Order: sequence, then C-alpha cells, then structure tokens
Amino acid sequence: MSNALIQSQLNSLKLLQRGKVRDIYDLGKELLMVATDRISAFDFVLSPGIPGKGVMLTQISRFWMEKFAHLVPNHLTHRSLAEVIPDPAERKVLEGRSEIVKKTKPLPVEFIVRGYLVGSGYKDYLQSGEVCGIKLPSGLKEASKLPEPLLTPSTKAEIGEHDENISLSQMEEILGKEIAGQAGQICLKLYQEAAAYALERGIIIADTKFELGLLGDEIILIDEALTPDSSRFWPLESYQEGKNPPSFDKQFVRDYLNST
Repeated sequence: MSNALIQSQLNSLKLLQRGKVRDIYDLGKELLMVATDRISAFDFVLSPGIPGKGVMLTQISRFWMEKFAHLVPNHLTHRSLAEVIPDPAERKVLEGRSEIVKKTKPLPVEFIVRGYLVGSGYKDYLQSGEVCGIKLPSGLKEASKLPEPLLTPSTKAEIGEHDENISLSQMEEILGKEIAGQAGQICLKLYQEAAAYALERGIIIADTKFELGLLGDEIILIDEALTPDSSRFWPLESYQEGKNPPSFDKQFVRDYLNST
C-alpha cells in the first residue's frame, strides 16, 4: 500500500488554504481542491493519515454531485488536471484525489440534515428534548428514526475550534431569510433523495453535512457531498433502535477519542 498523502506540494500554483482534509490552490477564476489522506475528528487533524482516503472521498463526492445535479448545481467543472498542472509527476500525485472547481462565495453555515437521532443531536435531546431549538416527541431513543428529516445548522469552525449548533432563526440572521430558506430546502431534498437511494441498497444515511456557496446569485453545492467524512452510514441489516450501530464512516475514530 502506498504512503498516505498528508500534505500536497505544488510549486506551480498558489496555495490558498490548508483545511482539515483538503488543500486549496488558486487558479484565478477557479480552484484546485486536493483531498489529502488527513483525518480529522472533533475539529482537530489527527496523525497518521489513511492511505487512499482522499481518493475515496473525491470519488464518492463526485458520484453524488453528478447524480443530483438535476436538483442543485455544483462546483464541478470536469476540466482535466493536464490543463492546469504541466508537471506529470505532480499530476500523478493528484490523480483521483483532486477536482478543478468553480470559485464561489461559501455560505458561512454548515447544513446538517438528520434523519436519525444520534451524536450531538441525541445528547441535546436528552438534555432539553430539542435539537437546535426544534422540539421532538418524548420517548425517542439513541438511533431512533426521526418523524421527518431535520435541518440542524451549525457554525463553521477554524482548525482547532469547535462548530456550534445554531437555531434556524440564527441561520436566518446570518444568511438572510431568503437565502436561508432556499438553502434549507435544497439540503433537505438532497438528503431525502440520497437516503432513499442508499436504503434500497441496504445502507442507512443517519445524517450528513452539506456546504453551499453562491455563484453570482445562484446557490450551488460545494466542498464534498455524502462522504464518510461528512455523513454517518449504517448497515440496514444490523440497525436496532436504542443502539448505536456500526458505521461505515469515521465514527470509530470519534468513539476511540471519547474513550481515551
């Protein structure tokens, strides 16, 4: 197995940002987004990386964005690396793990959609009976399916800081009522369509996070979509209400950190 790519190094392009997982380079009107093999949990980047993780994230995200392009436009350009990276050696490192994407104005909110009660949402429910200010029925258990999917937005934290759940009214204050309403409808529809598609194939999408940006006046899907980094995937065959199921995502990392 090849070594994990922890950090990309492109001499021919200007580095704009190193995020928790992705390195972003400036292409003028577009961006080069490189998914490394870094792994993050609780808003911290951990060591070591996982070889091939960035390739997997990129391919899964591309699949979902292309599948649901009829629901919401996305940032993919489908341009080839050869158009912007002249060095064959640099291109080889980036193959499968990079996208040339449209440059947008990211909305400063993470759009979390929950179909099941788990994680921080379940903790909030135990304390108040609510999730992000939304009152839920009494008697729900860990991993209970919610009566309907909920949009529970959060702030976007810098590396080393923590995202904070916010209410829908707070989201409206940040984004404006019109943008907040449109964005929420888009994310709920994406989750519903993806959850139905996955369930037919034996996978429960318990929750997921979307990021959106403005391209002019148009809201488009950016960053990543429905990957094991941004979602909880459960096997349907072992699902039981009241128990936290095994996950096909990075939940095992969170569980390990919580136990140490």
